[in-house]
Amino acid sequence: MKDLLLNRGDPPPVKRWFVSAGFVVLGLILLLTVMGSWYTVDQGERAVVLRLGAIVGEAGPGLHFKMPWINTVHKITVQNQNRRYTPLEAYSRDQQPANLTVSVTFMASDPSAVYSQYGDLQGAVLRLIDPRVMSGVKTIFGQYDAVRAIQERAGLNNDISTAITAAITGPIQIVSVQVENIDFSDAYEQSVEQRMLAQVQIQQREQNLRTTEVEAQIARTRAEGEANAIRLRGEAEASAIRARADALRANADLVQLQAVEKWDGKLPTTMIPGSALPFVNLQPGR
Repeated sequence: MKDLLLNRGDPPPVKRWFVSAGFVVLGLILLLTVMGSWYTVDQGERAVVLRLGAIVGEAGPGLHFKMPWINTVHKITVQNQNRRYTPLEAYSRDQQPANLTVSVTFMASDPSAVYSQYGDLQGAVLRLIDPRVMSGVKTIFGQYDAVRAIQERAGLNNDISTAITAAITGPIQIVSVQVENIDFSDAYEQSVEQRMLAQVQIQQREQNLRTTEVEAQIARTRAEGEANAIRLRGEAEASAIRARADALRANADLVQLQAVEKWDGKLPTTMIPGSALPFVNLQPGR
């Protein structure tokens, strides 16, 4: 009788099963609540914290706590991102079609504004960066002639970078813009090649002409030098002759003296019939 009464006091098996399942569910809910209250943010990210859908702040790298079931977290990278645009079709000022390859490096400078305005970084790229990059490239490239775009590549790159950076404002910061390649049509590239070959030939001819002129100038200088040398020698010889003649006129006995100095003291061994003997006046003053 006593055992029967005890059995009547216990809950039925089905009820016990529901009670156990309830405890298990409650334990899981508590476990998930505790685990969901903590989150980590990587070094290259920022976490946008929302409370019931409203932004209440940002969280930097590290371990953080949030109110379960009330706060939610959306992570946005703040590392440099690169987007490559190819091909970008554009026309130069002289109506030459070209396909450009442009690389844009950017970063999220205000993660909260990125989330509130665009939802995520990809939304910011599609709605903010892409349209302005395409518009900026076409506008700036259209201000350059095709030849100038090739010859002044650095200036073109700088102008495109300035235009894109000025056009993209807000939570996205442009780090750099690089024009990687400009591809004109095959026909235009062939015409440019032919024009450059013609310019090379003209420059070669001009160089040959300058070389000929220099060689001619050298020859003229050499001839003038030789002519001056001959003239100077002639002038020197004429001066010597004049000096000798002046000396002879000034001293008539000089001729006699020179003859005496050159005479060896011997009379000629042969004489022409009727000719006079050579006579040397040895008396001074006569």
